[in-house]
Amino acid sequence: MPVTGAGHNADLIVINGRVLTMDGDNPAAEAVAVKDGAIIAIGSSTSIEVLKGPDTEVIDAHGGSVIPGFIEAHMHLFSGAAELAHLQLAGVHGFEALRKAIRDYAVAHPDARMLVGQSVDYTVLDDERVTRHHLDAILPDRPFVMAAPDHHTMWANTKALELAGILKGRMLGPGNEIVMGDDGLAAGELREGEAFGPVLDLAGEGRVRLGLATGGEPDPMPSAAERAADRDIMRRGLAWCARHGITSIQNMDGNLYQLELLAEIEAEEGLPCRVQIPFHYKNFMTLDMLDKASVMAERYDSEWLSSGMVKVFYDGVLDSWTAVMVEPYADRPDWVGEPLFTPRQFIDLAVAIDRRGLQIAVHSIGDGAVRAVLDGYEAAQKANGKRDSRHRVEHIEVTTPSDVPRFAELGVIASMQPPHPPGAMDFPLEPTVSRIGQARWPLSYAWRTLKDAGAHVVFASDWPVSPIDPILGIQAAVLRKPWAESDPDQSFSLHESIAAYTVEGAYAEFAEHRKGMLKSGYMADLVVLSADIEKTAPADLHKVRPVTTICGGKVTYQAR
Repeated sequence: MPVTGAGHNADLIVINGRVLTMDGDNPAAEAVAVKDGAIIAIGSSTSIEVLKGPDTEVIDAHGGSVIPGFIEAHMHLFSGAAELAHLQLAGVHGFEALRKAIRDYAVAHPDARMLVGQSVDYTVLDDERVTRHHLDAILPDRPFVMAAPDHHTMWANTKALELAGILKGRMLGPGNEIVMGDDGLAAGELREGEAFGPVLDLAGEGRVRLGLATGGEPDPMPSAAERAADRDIMRRGLAWCARHGITSIQNMDGNLYQLELLAEIEAEEGLPCRVQIPFHYKNFMTLDMLDKASVMAERYDSEWLSSGMVKVFYDGVLDSWTAVMVEPYADRPDWVGEPLFTPRQFIDLAVAIDRRGLQIAVHSIGDGAVRAVLDGYEAAQKANGKRDSRHRVEHIEVTTPSDVPRFAELGVIASMQPPHPPGAMDFPLEPTVSRIGQARWPLSYAWRTLKDAGAHVVFASDWPVSPIDPILGIQAAVLRKPWAESDPDQSFSLHESIAAYTVEGAYAEFAEHRKGMLKSGYMADLVVLSADIEKTAPADLHKVRPVTTICGGKVTYQAR
């Protein structure tokens, strides 16, 4: 196998690996050489070792796989980083277990002005919906709120509702709801950001949520000490990504403040991951506010820190009946959900963003939302002319036969999350599968159907909605089982799954010529794994761990 770059000492070499390049022209090797942040050679360990100089860093893979760094194509960096310090309730079931977890956390955090829990199942009390009265019985005298894994529903105790000023309800925009009880007071369940935002603000973490909640900037601007604390939160999130083999992040909420914090970290010590931050367009904004999106795209356009994307939410989620459906919910036959934009508003928005040459990514979970977003992209092509726009639809948890071929026809990326199908990883089957209804199961989370129809399917976690670990996502994709024997198999092969976290992630950000593969001249973004992933049984994939993460030729994580 020829080696290019000979005669120049490498900055770093990885030897004795099972190199899975994801490059069809040169699929496998044993070693990789890196210089000045780029790959300069790939070949046998013997051929690469000739590039070793006195200062070359040598990493022995000990027979483990060496693959391109994972590209996390849909996550929430700032809020996810903050949540690492919250009470984690995944897997807690039953009132007694919930009470113990909350009370133990409260005792351990006596000075917290607001206690926040994460990832509690909708079915934590089986068929009984959680109310403030349940939480009052656990913690009556301190404000407490806990979020569902999807982050679209929260439950608060009376103290939190009182302090937030929403115990008696409040007028909200479309798709948001403070569920009211028979007593005329809030029942404790809060659906979507406008409903639970006032409660979360009590925690003093409002700045980490701005990119999601408003797309706006801190007001007033934080003090130097607050800004430093926010940088530390961001560092925590970046380190968590590097620990899981991630070298590129496509964030799915954003504002200028996040870009500024990351730029400050980059100036101080460099970034351990490459990050793209979008402008978040909300339904209360006007089209002239897209000027800010263009400014962000122009100001931040490097291989380490970029913008160039507009993120939009069109609907909510299935579990709280806020996803928008074509036909009514199976368990709510008079309801299809309420969109955050009318179809006409979204068409106007898509045309305006596309005209600026920016990429669009839209949260669309229900089949009604998916259709409306595809209609918007089609209208943008007709209005502005066809170009390589690579607009994206995020999640696509349900779609229809007539909309499947439109992804390839319109050149639209299907951005999907292997941890999300109920039963695939952490999410229970109910209530989601009954809410969807069996008639729609064949085209629910339909990765394989969309891929076979010619769509570019990119995988991600949606962290902190799901665990960030790409290897867990790969395992979920490989082991995916239909809910009914008559449903099509939507699983991916191991190579397809890895490609969806690497090759397709690079394509999604117009960078397939520089990343997503291990190839001479490409960015030196790679991860060394603890075992040969190709020889690992699918049921054991979760045991394969990142040992070394390298981004831009520098080691960003090293297992101890």
